[in-house]
Amino acid sequence: MTYIPNTDDERAAMLRVIGVDKVEDLFHDVPEAHRFPPLDLPRPLSEAEILAELRDMAEANADLDHVACFLGAGSYHHFVPSVVDMVISRSEFYTAYTPYQPEVSQGVLQALFEYQSMICALTEMDVANSSHYDGATATAEAVIMALNVHRRRRKRVVLSPTVHPMYRETVHTYTQGMGLNIVGEDAPLHDLKALADLIDEETCCIVVQNPDFLGRMFSPKEMKALADAAHAHKALFIVVVDPISLGFMVAPGRYDADIVVGEGQSLGSLPQFGGPYLGIFAFKKEYVRKSSGRLVGETVDAEGKRGYVITLSTREQHIRREKATSNICTNEALVAIAAAVYLAAMGKSGLRRVAELSYHKAHYAAQRIAEIDGFDLLSTWPFFKEFVVRTPAPVQEINDYLLDEWGILGGYDLSRDYPQLENAMLLCVTEMNDREEIDALVDAFKEIANGALDSTVRFYVG
Repeated sequence: MTYIPNTDDERAAMLRVIGVDKVEDLFHDVPEAHRFPPLDLPRPLSEAEILAELRDMAEANADLDHVACFLGAGSYHHFVPSVVDMVISRSEFYTAYTPYQPEVSQGVLQALFEYQSMICALTEMDVANSSHYDGATATAEAVIMALNVHRRRRKRVVLSPTVHPMYRETVHTYTQGMGLNIVGEDAPLHDLKALADLIDEETCCIVVQNPDFLGRMFSPKEMKALADAAHAHKALFIVVVDPISLGFMVAPGRYDADIVVGEGQSLGSLPQFGGPYLGIFAFKKEYVRKSSGRLVGETVDAEGKRGYVITLSTREQHIRREKATSNICTNEALVAIAAAVYLAAMGKSGLRRVAELSYHKAHYAAQRIAEIDGFDLLSTWPFFKEFVVRTPAPVQEINDYLLDEWGILGGYDLSRDYPQLENAMLLCVTEMNDREEIDALVDAFKEIANGALDSTVRFYVG
């Protein structure tokens, strides 16, 4: 069976139209000696042999079924109930295109409506969309939404230095050419008062993260004070959240956030190589006409029966390009449906239990590590599931040792984004890390403290 359905006559007709005699003429820029190089391929294999070879290759991967993971920094290893993959693997969801036609898309639309409803309940915001590509693009879209709320008349954005570094980079990328004045990234870490002092009458929004990139949890009182400072200047207050933390932390709606964004990967999706992820986006109802992305609503049909439709979708495919509020294009939102299934399966008590286990296990790990000579716990602030440790050697060397000798994925090297945090590791502990794994990490750190790196011969290529 050929994969190219064109007949010889059809190919000849196309070649005549473009003015060449044969297909090879299309490749005249490639030197003739290199057009058809010999391929030194192995002998053909049967399906059974190929599967066996792929299994052997897969076993060489250091996947999270075989190694302990203490790496977070925006992508987290949380338990995924089996029902999540079972539901989203159904062809109605897995192969569904964007549900423009409600007549044939009621299942997808209802699932997305349920997702939006649960995100609203989780954040205690009025409206949630479905959805953005990831937490980074959701943050950038929130800034653009704030600009639109102020009709592009305000050009100042206050951006906290402890918002995820990649989110901040994405904000800069999305808004380049808009003439914005983005300030705050060089402010002292965790200093909300310093951020508040940067807000003025030209500020369209302030963006903070809670818990922030370094794991710090800010109290509702601290966040409400910052919200009040923003609203005193009619600026919007944007909060980046970890949705798992909202299992027991006060929701942003309680301290008067205007827009809430975050990465939804931890809600039913495993860590993957860059995606697909999920951008959570919720906001106050008064800003709905300036919102980006797609909103699914509940209505009734001509017979009075309940149905679901795309209520609002001010995207560039649907209206004049210059009037669009979002550059989100094709977005099937399968990961949003996964999040809806996860939240429905876990329920309020289940999500709270995940948050509590992550919190207590992280604090147990931090306490044990703080007892090791040479390892200093820098997280003297309240933290959720991530904390910062000063290490006695470069983080990369320690991570290599952990993986090679202990089968452990270590933490994130903070010096990559914060030069002042040299030899500082951001460690993450979730409900998936049992006591044995945490104790093994502590034992590995004890070996390093006793000079294990000095006696290890390492070979680097590059």
